[in-house]
Amino acid sequence: MKLRDAPSACPSLWRSLPCPPAELRLDLVLSSGQTFRWWESSPGAWTGVLGERVWTLRQERDRLWYTVYGEGEDGSPPEGSKPDGAETDRILRDYFQLDVGLPALYRTWGAADPLFRKVAKDFPGVRVLRQDPVECLLSFICTSNNHISRITAMIERLCQAFGRRLCCLDARPVHAFPSLSALAGADTEAQLRALGFGYRAKFVSGSARAITEGLGAEGLRRLRTVPYAEARRVLCALPGVGTKVADCVCLMALDKAEAVPVDTHVWRIARQRYGAALGGRSLTPRTHQEIGDFFRELWGPRAGWAQAVLFCADLRKGQEPSGSRERTRGSQGRDRCGHDSP
Repeated sequence: MKLRDAPSACPSLWRSLPCPPAELRLDLVLSSGQTFRWWESSPGAWTGVLGERVWTLRQERDRLWYTVYGEGEDGSPPEGSKPDGAETDRILRDYFQLDVGLPALYRTWGAADPLFRKVAKDFPGVRVLRQDPVECLLSFICTSNNHISRITAMIERLCQAFGRRLCCLDARPVHAFPSLSALAGADTEAQLRALGFGYRAKFVSGSARAITEGLGAEGLRRLRTVPYAEARRVLCALPGVGTKVADCVCLMALDKAEAVPVDTHVWRIARQRYGAALGGRSLTPRTHQEIGDFFRELWGPRAGWAQAVLFCADLRKGQEPSGSRERTRGSQGRDRCGHDSP
């Protein structure tokens, strides 16, 4: 089926939500390493998978336009199965957390932090996504010692090998993220190694199996309702999940807006830009906690959101941590949680 890259293509298959650029910038949010399932399918149009559906999004002035592809030959939903507009509106609003007013938060953070104010004026509309916990967790297990373009390619191979095929756009097959059961098989680790996952294969398959045999996907989702420290403790008990990856999942999937993912780069920012005398010579769990507490005191209860803005700014300016093994252009240089171990 043919990709629809603008509302002028089949207007009846597009809907829109009010959403000014100060509230959301697709180009900044979808390329900053929070998620790895979206690509810029044409200038200004972003196509990806959300909720086992394939979407194309576009911003025009103060509207967020979107179209959802079906499994029919022409990409339109089969008769009688067209997605309900109110439902798809709700899915997008939830995913982008559009009920959170961003300009007011920027003003609050800027009033508390002159450095934030200076950087953020060039990066409006950066908000934290609310992702599916399973997809977010297994994706971020793949981020250690990695960079965005490579992670994106790995996740694509994962979906092609284990996920359900949703449709084919301009000859490009698009797959859903795999279910836990699809990744919990005895031979999954070997298959992932064959796909180039290296040592991460053991952690992806091991965590999928641990969740399947333990709290389950619904139990993982219910961590949204428990305190931040408890959610992080549960996540850190899973194979391949350390404090940093746990904080990424807490922030981007489990409604813990106070979670601040910390890597050596963030540690360096805290010391060099903010003059924070934190930790010793290595990034220990205690140092991680101290840095998170420092930024929570500075930025308040949505400290993780404020850090996402600075992280995006660093990616766009090409400021990678020293020692990065692979360097690519722009936002492809570093993963959302840095190059450190899980």
